[in-house]
Amino acid sequence: MDLASLASSLQGLDAEQMKAVMEFLRANSTNYKELAMAVAIGFGAIWPGIGIGLIGKGALEAVGRNPEASGKIQGLAILYIAFAEAVAIYALVIAFIVGFVAL
Repeated sequence: MDLASLASSLQGLDAEQMKAVMEFLRANSTNYKELAMAVAIGFGAIWPGIGIGLIGKGALEAVGRNPEASGKIQGLAILYIAFAEAVAIYALVIAFIVGFVAL
């Protein structure tokens, strides 16, 4: 069953049937919430980790080419690492919202 057919079948329900569907979803949603939390933080943390590695690689290559500019390069690298880390923190917040907000 795809999402479109599910949505069209839910449109014809009356209030009592919709209440029963919501109770079923509330009772069975804990496993899906845990899975959604794991996926959110997993995908949300891997890409900033890769980005931080690439930032460090670029900074080390730049310092290797021009050691006199290491102070400026270090400051910029730390700033960009903080930006990349913020994405992982946003993913953590989204994972908590998915896990702890009621359906």
